[in-house]
Amino acid sequence: AASSTATAADAPPTPKPPHVDGRRSYSDVPTGLEDSPTRRLVTEEQLASFRASIADELLLAPLTKGGNLPFRRLCVDFGCNVTVSEMVFARFLLRRNPVEKARLRRHRSEKLFGVQLATNQIVEGVNAAALAAEAGADFIDLNCGCPIHETWKRGLGAALLKKPKKLERLVRGIADGTRLPLTVKIRLGSGGSEAPARQLAEAVENAGAAAVIIHGRTKEQRYTRAANWDLIGEIQRERGIPVVGNGDILTHYEHRDRLARSGAHAAMTGRGALIKPWIFKEVAEGVEWAPTPEERVEVYLRLCSYFKEHFFTDDIGRGRYLEFMPWHFGFFCRYRPLPEDTYGAMASEHPLLQTRLGIVAAAEQASGADLPRMERLLRCESEEAHVRLSEALWDADGSLDKALELFETIANDGSLERWEAEAAASDRDNGMGGGDAIRG
Repeated sequence: AASSTATAADAPPTPKPPHVDGRRSYSDVPTGLEDSPTRRLVTEEQLASFRASIADELLLAPLTKGGNLPFRRLCVDFGCNVTVSEMVFARFLLRRNPVEKARLRRHRSEKLFGVQLATNQIVEGVNAAALAAEAGADFIDLNCGCPIHETWKRGLGAALLKKPKKLERLVRGIADGTRLPLTVKIRLGSGGSEAPARQLAEAVENAGAAAVIIHGRTKEQRYTRAANWDLIGEIQRERGIPVVGNGDILTHYEHRDRLARSGAHAAMTGRGALIKPWIFKEVAEGVEWAPTPEERVEVYLRLCSYFKEHFFTDDIGRGRYLEFMPWHFGFFCRYRPLPEDTYGAMASEHPLLQTRLGIVAAAEQASGADLPRMERLLRCESEEAHVRLSEALWDADGSLDKALELFETIANDGSLERWEAEAAASDRDNGMGGGDAIRG
């Protein structure tokens, strides 16, 4: 017994298990990709083809929540040729998070589809890009502009704009390690100053990106200032890669004039498409389409049908649909026809999107115009109204006649006046743009 006790006491301590680098475990580093490759994987022919394919186009911006597959599909119906996924967190994608994996899905109708990644690590970005390529993406977009606090505090999005040299290393590493063209979406700066914009664009070009997408505002400006298209134009003239301008495009003539004024390679729209998905039709045809209330209901019913296909029609699918469709109505309700002969000059005098819509709404209110009840219902800002309308579309089961009947019932059951009174009593920036700081 004594010998046994001595043996146990004299035994060496159990060795500690080897250290595991958690970053490597979630990045799933394949052999050979621990460092950036010495030779780029994407070819010059690929880059040239990609750049030609986006020239003069109006791209659909990557939209948190709004850039879901059903909505992208609707935009494609109206002529959108270049679409981008919702922002995908590379780290969670590599952990096989089902929500992030779902954001890689591409509809067969999407002609040129990009996946936007949020990352601040080269290996993580390269491996996430590989998954996106496997899922069918045509290009990768690196998010360096998201101003939302949850992204910023993780060192992602607009936080990457604080150190241009570090950004350049990140972009070069991902661009060298992926077989797809890489675009980089930036803002004019990480603070309130627009001064860093030129250096940031230069860093992106030096790193080998296929294009730089510039949201013409800083992180601090969010959506409170008009997009600086003059600066976007200056950067395009200085750089040797395509510059895609982004900000305050709501009409076909704004798209035309901003491209002509800036010389940008292409343009991108976010809120413009959320308010009127048919903006792509207008740009393609060069004329405004001012749909009637009934025609707009038909558009919204089509989106509902796409959500049903995407989420299915059981109770779970209906619940998922109601997480999205009322949110979309929060933008649909801002639609106003803006013919060029009436509002073309305003686009230059008041370029900030929500300012223009606010002026139009105030003018309509002052005129005392007697709008049809259906039009008033579609313009209603009440979140309760948006839920009711979303439910009516679901219950219409694809029938436009049934949807119009249900909308007419809602418009005449006494709720409309209450909703309008509640909206009039609230201070919401004339109902135009008040939620952009959150939604953007």
